[in-house]
Amino acid sequence: MLKPLHEFSVGETGIVKTVSGEGIIRRRIFDMGVTPGAEITLHKKAPLGDPIEVTVRGYKLSLRKTEASCVTMEVKG
Repeated sequence: MLKPLHEFSVGETGIVKTVSGEGIIRRRIFDMGVTPGAEITLHKKAPLGDPIEVTVRGYKLSLRKTEASCVTMEVKG
């Protein structure tokens, strides 16, 4: 099942399928290691859902909801 990263629940894991977005946002996401094939686990969400904390490639990363909405994931499990 495919869904955007910002819709994941805490503890859910998935594999990055695609990264959309405009030039600078897309480039920033790629520079942080969020690329197709990477495994991401959602660890925390702020009270209003922005930002979120994920683990990607062995390190913790905070993403804004707008950035996370550009990442399409395949739910693992």
